[in-house]
Amino acid sequence: MATLIEKCFACPVRCGANRTERAGFCNVQGLKIAKYYLHPFEEPCISFNKGSGTVFFTGCNLKCVFCQNYELSRAARGMEITPARLADIFRELEDAGADNISLVTPSHLIYEIEKAFRLYCPKIPVVYNSGGYDSVESLKRIDEYISIYLPDMKWKSEYLSKRYSGRSDYFDVAAKAIAFMANKPLLFEEPTADETPRADGVKKMLSGLIVRHMVMPMGVTDTLAILKWFKNELPDTAYLSLMSQYTPFGDIEAFPELKRGVTAREYNEAVNAAFALGITNIFVQKRSSAGEKYIPKWDY
Repeated sequence: MATLIEKCFACPVRCGANRTERAGFCNVQGLKIAKYYLHPFEEPCISFNKGSGTVFFTGCNLKCVFCQNYELSRAARGMEITPARLADIFRELEDAGADNISLVTPSHLIYEIEKAFRLYCPKIPVVYNSGGYDSVESLKRIDEYISIYLPDMKWKSEYLSKRYSGRSDYFDVAAKAIAFMANKPLLFEEPTADETPRADGVKKMLSGLIVRHMVMPMGVTDTLAILKWFKNELPDTAYLSLMSQYTPFGDIEAFPELKRGVTAREYNEAVNAAFALGITNIFVQKRSSAGEKYIPKWDY
């Protein structure tokens, strides 16, 4: 009988690749990372004090043409490691004072990450930071280890999903995954005397759900649909991170509408719509958050 890794169904693509012999749809064969460090640029309740202990995985189950981590998502960069080494990285980040362990783009590597957790379960919160295109079945495998879910909800439109990310079923899949993630209870912790939050009045998130949505050029109509879904379908405990940081990047030569940033008018329309819907658990960004200076320099 084949083991799971010999027929990979870790993510909703369900490519069935024998990853002992070749890469799957995600462009990776084994467990591969591009960087791990204390990341200061997440939401304030995540990067809280010393920063989020972030592990950037290589490969992706989406093909977003504008990906700001394009070298990673297409597996052009990265170092292959074992689950045992990943468990050691968890310990290193804890010892460095990380406020949490954040797994960035983990959806296609669930089996390997689960093995790492079985070797070592971090004593600080673990953040599952994904593109939203997740398998509920796979999430159930590691849910006991996850404290905070931080998924994207990129698109409502099937047309935009297919055009920009290569998956026309993106919304239907992501909505089911996020509905599962929304079961995580909301819990914050007040700063201790020796902690200095990165923003005034911020508490550390210990458990919960933050849904990220990035406003796109000429994409406000779709954003409004996402906001209505968020308000109507998710519990009041869910947080929304409404992002303005789109930066022209990746392989966008054939997408002229993506060759500029988001305008102040576009982003303000999205923010005003969120408040008009009564969404109060919300993070908004300064327009200065856009730019390549916020993209990490990859080590591997």
